[in-house]
Amino acid sequence: MSDTKRRLLPMLGHTNGKRSAVTCALKCDNACASAVCNTSSNNYFRDIVSNELSRRSVMGAGAVGALTMLIGANAPQLAPGGTGIAPAVAMKRHGGKGKLKFTPIDPVDALVDDFTVPEGFAWRPVIRWGDPLFRGAPAFDANNQSAAAQAQQFGYNCDYTDIVEIPGSKGRRAVLFANHEYTNESIMFPPELPAGEVRAIARAAHGLSVVQLERKNKNAPWSYIVGAGLNRRYLLDTPYELTGPAAGSEFVKTIDDPAGRTILGTLGNCAGGTTPWGTILSGEENFNGYFITPGTSDADRRYGLTSRPTGRAWETDEPRFDTRNAGYANEANRFGYIVEVDPFDPNSIPKKHSMLGRFKHEGANVIVAGDGRVVAYSGDDERFDYLYKFVSKNTVRTGNSAEDRRANMELLSEGSLYVARFQGNSVPEIDGTGALPSDGAFDGVGEWLPLIIDNESAVPGMSAAEVAVFTRLAADKVGPTKMDRAEDVEPNPATGKVYVACTNNTNRGVPGQAPVDEANPRTRNRDGHIVELTENGGDQTSTRFTWNLLMVCGDPATNSSTYFSGYPKDKVSPISCPDNLAFDTAGNLWISTDGQPGTIGYCDGLFRVGLEGSERGRVDQFLSVPRDGETCGPIIHDDERNVFVAVQHPGEDGAWGAQNSLFPDYVEAGTAPKRGEGALPRPSVIQVFPAERAGKGDDKPGRGHGKGKPRTDDNRGGRDAK
Repeated sequence: MSDTKRRLLPMLGHTNGKRSAVTCALKCDNACASAVCNTSSNNYFRDIVSNELSRRSVMGAGAVGALTMLIGANAPQLAPGGTGIAPAVAMKRHGGKGKLKFTPIDPVDALVDDFTVPEGFAWRPVIRWGDPLFRGAPAFDANNQSAAAQAQQFGYNCDYTDIVEIPGSKGRRAVLFANHEYTNESIMFPPELPAGEVRAIARAAHGLSVVQLERKNKNAPWSYIVGAGLNRRYLLDTPYELTGPAAGSEFVKTIDDPAGRTILGTLGNCAGGTTPWGTILSGEENFNGYFITPGTSDADRRYGLTSRPTGRAWETDEPRFDTRNAGYANEANRFGYIVEVDPFDPNSIPKKHSMLGRFKHEGANVIVAGDGRVVAYSGDDERFDYLYKFVSKNTVRTGNSAEDRRANMELLSEGSLYVARFQGNSVPEIDGTGALPSDGAFDGVGEWLPLIIDNESAVPGMSAAEVAVFTRLAADKVGPTKMDRAEDVEPNPATGKVYVACTNNTNRGVPGQAPVDEANPRTRNRDGHIVELTENGGDQTSTRFTWNLLMVCGDPATNSSTYFSGYPKDKVSPISCPDNLAFDTAGNLWISTDGQPGTIGYCDGLFRVGLEGSERGRVDQFLSVPRDGETCGPIIHDDERNVFVAVQHPGEDGAWGAQNSLFPDYVEAGTAPKRGEGALPRPSVIQVFPAERAGKGDDKPGRGHGKGKPRTDDNRGGRDAK
């Protein structure tokens, strides 16, 4: 192994199973090969839990009522979907199997390059990396890419996605939002392309995309429209308005922005959320890998910022990516926020909301509380970091006009920010093996610890601006629970319960690191778990909650420490490394995974999980993505029997001329791949639908698809298609 490869891929030889070390390098800057960022000496709940909470009787029959009396007064019960604005998908009150009937697929070996769906279903791309968005944009040509071309094309590695219907279109027109997390230059470009051009194209492949879609009817697949009036790309020179306590503060001013209120670009976008008023949120996650800093301050260390040259070397072209350059000391402080975009207004200015804190946001998801205020949940995707909640100061406007959306886009700028502390009721029994406590559940109570209250700091010695910019440092001071990488956090619109995907943490319980606790009960937790949280009295604005673990993930055939809320282990699909979450119309939870090749040896996939009654804890695998790929951004339109996912980094471990995947433009078996289309993997947004609809859209779906052309909106000056 060359010294260069060893330097760029420190996880090479240290990843488990079939996990790619390339993903570790490009996605999260080798976080697992670096020192743990959180070295704070928080109290753990095993030290502070009271004798009363330790008694198993509290969590036995009637526990909800007992705990409500114990931890606070009752609040109004949350109505389904909140009040005022209806959720995008009308939800039934109780869970069930839902309208999407399927036979679960078997797990697929991690080295198989295929997109696998249940019998009776078909698939096709909605849009792929490099597909042109604007009239006059060049068609994708892998051998002749340029930065100018990429700026007019769909970006790379789409993560969060949503499809939002255009009002009044009767289900025939919609907008697709997708963000673009990172790039893999080794499989994207021929080696003879100059390094400077490679970097420029890669920068243009980051950011966000909004794409207009159309279909003949609700039974037809979606197609995107080239040149549609709502199509746009958000690039690294796109201005974003910074809102909240950080705006205008000394911590975010640079030589290019002396006012500290306008930030160019967004980086490392991971998951997101769609607000009740129809805007899109996207979380800036692994931004630290894009910057060189002195690496000596507490803030640098806490955010994983170092003085090492970056793997992408953007600092070679733009001085702001080396914060040691004069005037750019604060540039890294301008990333790590929740971004909000109005997909229906091409002229609107996107926002970065500092009130929701600065950390490695997996995403943010909003629900309307009973009093009309909005609540946003977000996880910090780092080993031993925290779970957060924001509560707005003002209430939502319930109209659907552009003016209402603009007003509601101010809601995330003012309010209160909290961080979660969990307390278990079976503390003495938690020994790191994952063994279920004698009361039959991992469960307990918790509280939301204030960081900012009504726009004012609640952390002694820190201003509100400091809390907003250095949120991790502020949270360390108040003693929240260190979690096993809290990623996507989704409130269920049917019940108001909140679900937290804790992906994994192989450092849990090792010497010198945080020990196990009931909310994170396994030593060297490689497979992850799902937390179910119920706000006190059903009030999303409450500062108290109860919780339990819905699932402790893994392959039951090889791992005895799995748990599925009592559902028989021999009847579930094996699942590991839960990442993104979604819900269907029956209230079932859907989970996409990221990391199964390195834990249980299977390709990542999408899974449905029952939440109620005899179906609670039942896991059924719906689809599997290709080799080296990650399942992202699930959209469940089971009322139409449609499912959508973003397939990120397929073929990650390959190289130009030796690709690991040809997804989604597979060539016919037995024929040699051709240079260009079909010769390299292309991250894509995929739609899955009943096979009887095959051929009713523009192209034949499934294997071999990918050469159909989208419709061009070259009429009416960019107005919506009729």
